[in-house]
Amino acid sequence: MQLHPRHFSRNLRENLVAKLMKDVEGTCSGQHGFVVAITGIENIGKGLIRDGTGFVTFPVKYQCVVFRPFKGEIFEVVVTMVNKVCFPLL
Repeated sequence: MQLHPRHFSRNLRENLVAKLMKDVEGTCSGQHGFVVAITGIENIGKGLIRDGTGFVTFPVKYQCVVFRPFKGEIFEVVVTMVNKVCFPLL
């Protein structure tokens, strides 16, 4: 995770976790599927300062709930809203 220096304070861990949740929850990767929710933080490593930007990159190991449907799998759902890319939100 990359964090801007303005977020460096006593609440560094909380700021990092909040940014992780904002950036990762609701995303999709072909390998793991849709990230539904982050359930726990296992480890936050030492930060590495990015030259020229001041941003710091932290390695973060976390647990999450993912949803990975398989081809041909059928779900019974109620669609409540459709977003900009026509992906139904259940």
